[in-house]
Amino acid sequence: MLLQMALFHSFFFFFFFAVRGPLTVAASPVAEHRLRMRRLSGHGSWAQPLRDMWDLPRPGHEPVSPASAGGLSTTAPPGKPYFIVVYAEIFSFLDIVTLCRCAQISKAWNILALDGSNWQRIDLFNFQTDVEGRVVENISKRCGGFLRKLSLRGCIGVGDSSLKTFAQNCRNIEHLNLNGCTKITDSTCYSLSRFCSKLKHLDLTSCVSITNSSLKGISEGCRHLEYLNLSWCDQITKDGIEALVRGCRGLRALLLRGCTQLEDEALKHIQNYCHELVSLNLQSCSRVTDEGVVQICRGCHRLQALCLSGCGNLTDASLTALALNCPRLQILEAARCSHLTDAGFTLLARNCHDLEKMDLEECILITDSTLIQLSIHCPKLQALSLSHCELITDDGILHLSNSPCGHERLRVLELDNCLLITDVALEHLENCRGLERLELYDCQQVTRAGIKRMRAQLPHVKVHAYFAPVTPPTAVGGSGQRLCRCCVIL
Repeated sequence: MLLQMALFHSFFFFFFFAVRGPLTVAASPVAEHRLRMRRLSGHGSWAQPLRDMWDLPRPGHEPVSPASAGGLSTTAPPGKPYFIVVYAEIFSFLDIVTLCRCAQISKAWNILALDGSNWQRIDLFNFQTDVEGRVVENISKRCGGFLRKLSLRGCIGVGDSSLKTFAQNCRNIEHLNLNGCTKITDSTCYSLSRFCSKLKHLDLTSCVSITNSSLKGISEGCRHLEYLNLSWCDQITKDGIEALVRGCRGLRALLLRGCTQLEDEALKHIQNYCHELVSLNLQSCSRVTDEGVVQICRGCHRLQALCLSGCGNLTDASLTALALNCPRLQILEAARCSHLTDAGFTLLARNCHDLEKMDLEECILITDSTLIQLSIHCPKLQALSLSHCELITDDGILHLSNSPCGHERLRVLELDNCLLITDVALEHLENCRGLERLELYDCQQVTRAGIKRMRAQLPHVKVHAYFAPVTPPTAVGGSGQRLCRCCVIL
């Protein structure tokens, strides 16, 4: 026991001072890069001796190990020293970079650091994005059934073949981010459908080769899916959405930004099957009209976040449907919906008291009346964008700043290009003690002196403004015609 305790304390001393502390034993950046690539590319064998030591499951099976048990083990496996169990537990809390550094210390630490149970969540975006497909394949072989969350965001070198191997080896994956992996096609979605039935979160942003066939495959094999991001997958149509929602009825978040082929009929399919939907993003789906939004509101009463920015055909009918059917709404983004008026926002404010964030940029018809209603009925409002709402005046800001949300909740206010706003509005905003950011670009009646006075009362607020350069003064010496030097000589 004394020997074990001595080794335990020695480990902590070395760990904090040699690995985590200021005296970090680390190679040069070039050496660290080579180390990462060496570890990820599969040079050297560690998995088999580790499985022999811990009796770890093969990839694809449910993992059982002290590090994945959720707490420090109190008993060691038969024939294995207790301090080894402690080491394994400690390694389970380290990030990728630290694990790679620990793997350099010794052969024993290499085995412990590269144990698949320590690699349940991997994000390569902040680690290294210029990885090749074989790196993903080797990660999948090492992590196997342990891996739950993987982000390959921005890894443009990863393709279908590598992700097929990944899907076969990591069948317990729940969270997969493929944002910007532009090489992948429908083949990847077929592989995920076949092998990854536990998938809950899938991000396919900017995977432009994805078609309706992918959605059909996902609906058949990934029925537990709760979050799907298809932003900028512009080949998706109503047929793909119909296939998707028929199989994935538990969807809670569906992001369809830039899916420009979608029309109202696609929203009708969502209404019929996705009654648990909480978040929907339709930004730049320019073919969507009031009819589609009304259908969504009637079928998805739990909706909390809705983005309609860039849907320029919408009118107050959409706001009326939201007000009457979605009382839990917290976030509404309606930028560039230039047909919306005070009447629609008045009804919305009176029925949706949980609103926290609103983006009303370029809703050019709204006036101070909308701000008065929000001030009265929406005490939880934290962020409000009124950019290019040129009818907003100091009086509207007065009501907003004197309201419960202004006093207690308001954090962000965007007023750029609100041409009627003056320094008086800044005086009113001094009541917003929690304000953190204020946008004033091209507010031509706001002065530097007004901003300075406000910041004296709210020193923590970040103010973003722009003032055109001062026109150079005219030359001294009267208003006579100015001549060039040659003409003066003549």
